[in-house]
Amino acid sequence: MKKFWLLFSQSVTVLLAAYFVVGALKPEWLNRRAIAPPAISVLEAPASAPGVVPSGSLRVAAQRAAAAVVSINTSKSAQRNPGQVDPFFKFFFGDRGAEPQVGLGSGVIVSANGYILTNDHVVEESDTIEVVLNDGRHAGAKVIGTDPDTDLAILKIDLERLPVITLGSADNLRVGDQVLAIGNPFGVGQTVTGGIVSALGRNQLGINFYENFIQTDAAINPGNSGGALVDVYGQLQGINSAIYSRSGGSMGIGFAIPVATAKQVLEGIIKEGRVTRGWIGVEPNELSPELAETFGIRPKRGADPDSFQGVIITGVLQNGPAAKGGIKPGDVILSVSGKPVNNVSELLTSVAALRPGAAARFSLLRRDATIELDVTPGVRPKAKAQR
Repeated sequence: MKKFWLLFSQSVTVLLAAYFVVGALKPEWLNRRAIAPPAISVLEAPASAPGVVPSGSLRVAAQRAAAAVVSINTSKSAQRNPGQVDPFFKFFFGDRGAEPQVGLGSGVIVSANGYILTNDHVVEESDTIEVVLNDGRHAGAKVIGTDPDTDLAILKIDLERLPVITLGSADNLRVGDQVLAIGNPFGVGQTVTGGIVSALGRNQLGINFYENFIQTDAAINPGNSGGALVDVYGQLQGINSAIYSRSGGSMGIGFAIPVATAKQVLEGIIKEGRVTRGWIGVEPNELSPELAETFGIRPKRGADPDSFQGVIITGVLQNGPAAKGGIKPGDVILSVSGKPVNNVSELLTSVAALRPGAAARFSLLRRDATIELDVTPGVRPKAKAQR
């Protein structure tokens, strides 16, 4: 019996020793199952369901509007330098051939018939105009009409199945609203930039004769001129026209012509071949304490305590619409057709929007009395604005 227990204990001891040796030197022998490597923890964004737009994304607005925004390539034949026929000129400078001038810009398709809105300065004095659609199609364009006073032009192309942008309503636009600027900056291809409406009704900038700009901080660069400024629904709110810059690039101050102005120009040029604006024949000036004292009037204070309401008339054209309606030098125009007037730019815009031949009600301040007159505007004489 003792021999049995001695043999058993020796066997167990040998087996345990062998187990510990194998466990230390060859642990994989003890476990034949494949041991999976430890998983690496990675933060992964949850996959979005197809067609679901991420919160805050403006991709739908961009997709709706981008197809109707085009690139515009222009060229103008260069005039040969008269000095090139001089033998001395050729000797020193060589026989230099005249190279055409090329330009880049953008435009917006506003009609299935092929009408395109763009800036006048994009196509001004161009000999050939080529329009490139976002889908890659090309077409030559012809100028239907221009309006230098607002820096707008209407082009037309002959293509089928054209994408058309939806015209928005500027009445719904407010400072702080998100907007997108779409165009072809520097010729790199269609680009979408985002920002907000920084200000409304910007004027007295010396850019156009009629100024009522939408200011935005969406990046606008050379080549964006004539492109679209759209809201979060992809609706056209303005035509990008100018920037304030010290470097030639975007500094966060861009200006767009409101869609209401663009509509007026578009309809006028298509229906009548030109834009017809109201005109009353007066010389307006900003109301100042000095002018008020000169004409002996007591002006009303504006929204700003340091400003006055209205625009003072310092000159009236003899036998013009204003003179016939009873307006006199020294009168202060307070409103036109019920719309308040606070500066010269607003007066020009309000009068221009009047229909020639249809009487409009003017509210005036004459010395200490407020009076109302009916004035029948005429057609504003055509004059090219200096930009």
